[in-house]
Amino acid sequence: MPPKGKKNQSNAQAKQSEEERDEPLQAVILADPFETRFNPFTLERPRCLLPLANTPLIEYTFEFLANAGVEEIFVYCGAHKEQVENHVRKSKWSSMSSPFTKLELIQSSSNSIGDAMRDLDTRGLLVGDFIVVYGDVVSNLPLESALAAHRARRAKDKNAIMTMVLREAGTTHRTKAQGTNPVFVIDPAKDRCLHFEQMPNKEQRHFLSMDYDLLSGHQEIEVRQDLIDCGIDICTPDVLALWSDNFDFQAPRKGFLHSVLKDYELNGKTIHTHIVTDHYAARVRNLHAYDATSKDIVSRWAYPLCPDSNLLHGQSYRMQKGNIYKEEGVVLARDCIIRPKTVIGRGTSVGDGSVVANSIIGRHCTIGRNVTIDGAYIWDYASVGDGSTIMQAIIANEAAIGKKCTVEPGALISYGVNISEGMTISGEHRITRAKRKRENGEELDRGQPDPAIVGKSGDGFEFKDPDEDDEDEPVAGLVPFAPMYNLANLSLSVESISTLNSDSEADDFEISHERSAAGSFVSIGSVDSHASEHAANFDHDAAASIYDSLVEGHESANIQLELTSLRMSTNASEHQVRRAVVVAFVKRIMQLIKSGSSVREAVAQVFGQHQELLERIMFDKSESSKADQVDFMLLLQGDLARRESGDSILLVAATKLAEMDVVENEGMVQWWEDPKSSVDDEMTKVRAKTQQLVDYLNQSSEEESDEDGDEDEDDDSE
Repeated sequence: MPPKGKKNQSNAQAKQSEEERDEPLQAVILADPFETRFNPFTLERPRCLLPLANTPLIEYTFEFLANAGVEEIFVYCGAHKEQVENHVRKSKWSSMSSPFTKLELIQSSSNSIGDAMRDLDTRGLLVGDFIVVYGDVVSNLPLESALAAHRARRAKDKNAIMTMVLREAGTTHRTKAQGTNPVFVIDPAKDRCLHFEQMPNKEQRHFLSMDYDLLSGHQEIEVRQDLIDCGIDICTPDVLALWSDNFDFQAPRKGFLHSVLKDYELNGKTIHTHIVTDHYAARVRNLHAYDATSKDIVSRWAYPLCPDSNLLHGQSYRMQKGNIYKEEGVVLARDCIIRPKTVIGRGTSVGDGSVVANSIIGRHCTIGRNVTIDGAYIWDYASVGDGSTIMQAIIANEAAIGKKCTVEPGALISYGVNISEGMTISGEHRITRAKRKRENGEELDRGQPDPAIVGKSGDGFEFKDPDEDDEDEPVAGLVPFAPMYNLANLSLSVESISTLNSDSEADDFEISHERSAAGSFVSIGSVDSHASEHAANFDHDAAASIYDSLVEGHESANIQLELTSLRMSTNASEHQVRRAVVVAFVKRIMQLIKSGSSVREAVAQVFGQHQELLERIMFDKSESSKADQVDFMLLLQGDLARRESGDSILLVAATKLAEMDVVENEGMVQWWEDPKSSVDDEMTKVRAKTQQLVDYLNQSSEEESDEDGDEDEDDDSE
């Protein structure tokens, strides 16, 4: 008979396992990755509904989650929510026979993955382990083993909060990102991720910047640059809490993952990996991946995710010799040639003498005579005139290519564009007819057709996006480009590296000692972060530098000097400087409060000692419009909106700023009246306590006005 203590422990474990089984397996689909890599197509359609091998992208993601045993799904939408909702409502996933017991669409005003995760945390929908995937994941991977390993780790250690699914694919696999490469430093004994860095790193250098303690604290580590990030994470609710506690996290990997790993000594949370070697998993993260994944599906590398599986209701693809897939109702001229690895949808016709190779053509397309199509993607209801040539390009729905046109590799022709006869479209062109919108939703003029690009009778103009953002890598098109670097040049091996403390082995590494375990800040993808290719790095470096200086008690003048140097080297904007100061100041205040200081003491220590620094980041003291002061207060309010006791901290901070005259009375009132300060419930709630300060300032202003008026009357009487 086992000892009583062990028996009780066994019963407790059994009860815990039973409770875990009762919890439904939930998943979040990030249908909008808040990126612009598929423009101009995503101006009019959501990325998750773009056709991949003539099937909407999100259908592959639903199939993957259904096979994983997911019961409840929350689809997090951004732009074009109505189109996503309409598609899901009509799909098999909303029918009585659906494997999902709940399928709910969520929309908010989030502008980044970080905002979306914080929004999910506030909603309280996710009660146990859940899976986070993008709406562009294509995978035939069974998740049972990954889920079992995650749950086993979590049962032993509640601090094991996340498992990333990674795919082993060599160093040159075609579905890997171009221009950058994720590098994972892993403890193979525990499958624990110790360090993550994107190469080239934020300093545009080609060597890892690791804390030396990682080498001395582990018997063995692996430095892996042969892994594809599948965009599949198994998480606990603690992951959402970490997003909420760190307002500066925006990107899942360069922000959240990198910083949580770096801050391990502070948060104690561990993140683990599950490396796949014998199944298919990929993200259609950009046009290069779109091309590569399409080819994998046609070549049956992702089986059973292939055209003849007919994932959509009404599809009727059959495979023929050479991986040629045709639906019923395709009309082919007697002497046209259909070469291997081609997909043709229902109702499409191909004329005499035309050759189609290695391409995917949608439904109800019209391909004229003597047309050559190679490596191209032609979506539904498009047409190509006689004698035209299309090579490695995308022609979207209802676009029309005139006779004797040439569309060169890399060109993107969006919905409804009309190209006149005899035109040549170069590979750099992205042509659209879509209206663009400002941030406030106001539509810009669509623009007049550009005859130089689309011809005299054409319709369309060149798409140019001044705010195009890419959080992890350069925009990769359909046409491959040479890699910017080769990680093989590093003195790091894919093999395991024994971390023996010998001088000779230490010389094999180029290691930069980190400034501080607490100093991790990232804010990527802001509108003003595009002034140069290095500007996005300012957010991380500046906030980290300020925070460390606050901890070490440096004077404002020294902080300002380093801040100015960083700003000049990255061409960062004044808004970015203010944001870095807010992020660092708030994080320091929160640390002091957790250490036992009162809110008033913490605010006084941080704000009160650095009035000079605060005054030198606002330049509107002599202006009637206090734009800089309003910007600072909005940034402060936005950070505190997601913090515990954020409303009390905001009141004390605003009062202190007003006392120091860093934010003038007019600036405080203009901030309060700015629509952005009450744009949503979170922002409205966090500022509620500050109403008393604003009322007092308004009353003081009125009294001063009355006194001035009385003085004027006295002067007149004299």
